[in-house]
Amino acid sequence: MNKSEIDPKIVEQIKKLEEKYEVMGQDLSSYLDGLLYSDYLTYWDYIHLDTLLSLQNPKTGMKDEMIFITYHQHTELFFKLILWEIDQIAEHENINEQFFLYRLKRINGYFKVLENSFSVMVEGMDKDQFLKFRMSLLPASGFQSAQYRLIEISSTDLINLTDPVSRKGFSEDTSIEELIDKIYWRSGATELASGKKTLTLRQFEEKYNSKFLHRAKAFKEVNLLKIYEKHFGAIANAEIIDELRAYDAYANVYWPLAHYKSAVRYLQRDPEDIAATGGTNWQKYLPPRFQKIIFFPSLWSDEERAEWGKSWVLKEVFQKQ
Repeated sequence: MNKSEIDPKIVEQIKKLEEKYEVMGQDLSSYLDGLLYSDYLTYWDYIHLDTLLSLQNPKTGMKDEMIFITYHQHTELFFKLILWEIDQIAEHENINEQFFLYRLKRINGYFKVLENSFSVMVEGMDKDQFLKFRMSLLPASGFQSAQYRLIEISSTDLINLTDPVSRKGFSEDTSIEELIDKIYWRSGATELASGKKTLTLRQFEEKYNSKFLHRAKAFKEVNLLKIYEKHFGAIANAEIIDELRAYDAYANVYWPLAHYKSAVRYLQRDPEDIAATGGTNWQKYLPPRFQKIIFFPSLWSDEERAEWGKSWVLKEVFQKQ
């Protein structure tokens, strides 16, 4: 082809672009001018690499604090992806099995990465360094991950996130405000001696409570449990049930117990356990058997619910089969 000739495919694409911008009342030639003068996109500019790598700012000179802060940032990015998928499910009109299943698999894929990568925390830090630099982080705590709380609120009916003692006294008429007030994670950030709210919890609630309440109201009828029951509960699709059970296990057994395993490694010391950063009561807060948080309780047997997380603890923490 002569260089002076324009490829017919390019001419066709230009016509389509012209139609696109005409609908919007825009002049295509102006956009082509912009394309002509703009620089080529680079990888580092696209992902804002320099900015990203500037966000790791340890508070001490302990070298392994870099592992700690980088892994937590990695975690929050994956939480963002999980919320991105949940939002797509909640907003999707005329949802079908294929779409629902595909998004669930994505969510489980993200959680699988998170759970498998936690060895970076469990095995990757020097214990003495951690016990020193953790004191510079007070009162901050991983407990304060708002994105994880939003994931929980978006996944199930709020009553399933309340502490087990209060849960029995609630009904369908219980207000969202009352349920939020008894949400299970509050018990994980109380002072061990007095039972009062820690500064960690007070800061967390002050910043995020209104956001949690808004999310709970917005997802009351479109959380993952509700969507499953409304659209797929009667179908009993085995593959969907398997993915929901896997999600429940990842979010409410494997993930909290990965933290528990880490806490046992770094914070358990005779004659008494060391409090986690922020003073959170990790001994009673992290083990799933105490909280019994299950997103999809009807998909589990009575025995499975009663022994929620037990087999994982025996195998991974106490090395028993």
